[in-house]
Amino acid sequence: MPESANLEIAHQLSEQEGGRKVEFFEILEVLVLAIVAIATAWSGYQAARWDGQRTLLYGDASRDRFEADAASTSGGQQLVADSAMFTAWLQAKEGEDTQLQEVLVRRFTPDYRSAFEAWLTTSPFTDPAAPPGPAYMPEFRNPSLEDAKALNEQAAATFDQGTEAGETADVYVRNTVLLASVLFLVAIAQRLKVRAVRIAGSVIGWALLTYTLISVIGLPRI
Repeated sequence: MPESANLEIAHQLSEQEGGRKVEFFEILEVLVLAIVAIATAWSGYQAARWDGQRTLLYGDASRDRFEADAASTSGGQQLVADSAMFTAWLQAKEGEDTQLQEVLVRRFTPDYRSAFEAWLTTSPFTDPAAPPGPAYMPEFRNPSLEDAKALNEQAAATFDQGTEAGETADVYVRNTVLLASVLFLVAIAQRLKVRAVRIAGSVIGWALLTYTLISVIGLPRI
């Protein structure tokens, strides 16, 4: 009789210990589900924000491209006009029409006129090494063309930022999928009757969750 009682007590203790283990893993599973729910919402939110940022940056880059094209067109037209008047000036000089030369010089854009005056100091009609025209002088500037160059550089940089934002959004989407996989593993593990398999599923879920959380924490945020 005492031996039977001891066996019964041992059996009850074993069941209590097993129950505590099951209860412990159930708490872990609930904790995982809570973390996954929060992390999934956050990752999805960040993915949407970064995708919107990509669209915004691409729009800014396109706007800068349009402005650069407009500035380039304007600068090109100014340069063509200055070059045409410079050609006319050469013809007027050859014809010794000083009055026409003065009129043409006054019609140069201010920056081209500065370069023209600097070009005259190089003795262009007697020195073969002189620059062929004002546009080849270091003093020559075309603000519109310089603006176009700056806008194109800015557009390229903004476009690269948009690409980076898109890549960040893609990583957040990937993490959202991984978190969904954790949710699936935990949900399946809860339905398994074999304790070892259930524990293995939970451990895999925890490992995948840890990896994903580290990735999410390391990503930039908006």
